[in-house]
Amino acid sequence: MIRAWLIQHGLVFFLTLKRLIATPLTSLLSIIVMGIALSLPVGIYVLMQNLQAFSGQTASSPQMSLFLKLDVTQDSIEKVNQRLEENPQILAIQFIPKDAALQQLQQSTGLTDIAARLARNPLPDAFVIHTQENTAEALEHLRLTLQNWPEIEHVQFDSAWIERLNALLDLGRFAVLMLAMLLSVAIIAIMFNTIRLQILTKRDEIELSKLIGATDSFIRRPFLYFGALQGLAGGATAWLIMALAIRTLNEQLITLSQLYAIDLQLQPLTTADSISLLLFSGWLGWLGARISVASHLWLIEPK
Repeated sequence: MIRAWLIQHGLVFFLTLKRLIATPLTSLLSIIVMGIALSLPVGIYVLMQNLQAFSGQTASSPQMSLFLKLDVTQDSIEKVNQRLEENPQILAIQFIPKDAALQQLQQSTGLTDIAARLARNPLPDAFVIHTQENTAEALEHLRLTLQNWPEIEHVQFDSAWIERLNALLDLGRFAVLMLAMLLSVAIIAIMFNTIRLQILTKRDEIELSKLIGATDSFIRRPFLYFGALQGLAGGATAWLIMALAIRTLNEQLITLSQLYAIDLQLQPLTTADSISLLLFSGWLGWLGARISVASHLWLIEPK
């Protein structure tokens, strides 16, 4: 029983594949249209994934500057350093004495004469710390905790860019979802019309099949395979478009990466994402064919 079922489905599969090859131009145009339609949301998704990975790379060890009070003593500085070392959220600590900060300021601004006339050093001692957490909420909580220490005058950390980036990523994911929904409807409509035309051209064959006792599932099966195969081919085309686009963009990003000394290479779709794309595109083709068959097949009755 199972063997006969597998033989029937295998025969229908190869006959459907033969039908696709028999009309190469029509099939190729439909596959290209579906591939381009699918590549648009997939492209935005790949961009969001790479942007998120890049933000994680740049914010993997955020820096925070701690400016001590001007009248702080050496014992207080050692106390702050010890408390920072005991904090599990802090990965690395760098102490910048106020004399070294003033000297660096003189070298970078060229105000050596003005700084020499100062009665005292106006700059405070400071710590630069690298934190383990890279989320905006955790960093803001750490900043408020350090700000309450009596030896610290001010804690400087710009977390606004992380919040803006997260908002941008959320917007991008919403755009991918909306675009994917709209283009999925378009692909279903394309497949709906394609199967409708096939049903009309095979009207006499369908009527004859029903006269000799063929069931609706038997008649429906080739059209469903046709839709699934075209959808699968459209997904493979979208994957190929994205692979070529990423490769081309990476070649253009080489110069930019060298100028900024950072890795700007775009990462392609993962294996899981690629399989999901193929399964989803095949399902869209099958669904469009299923709706079309359900809408038109019942109208054909043997005379």
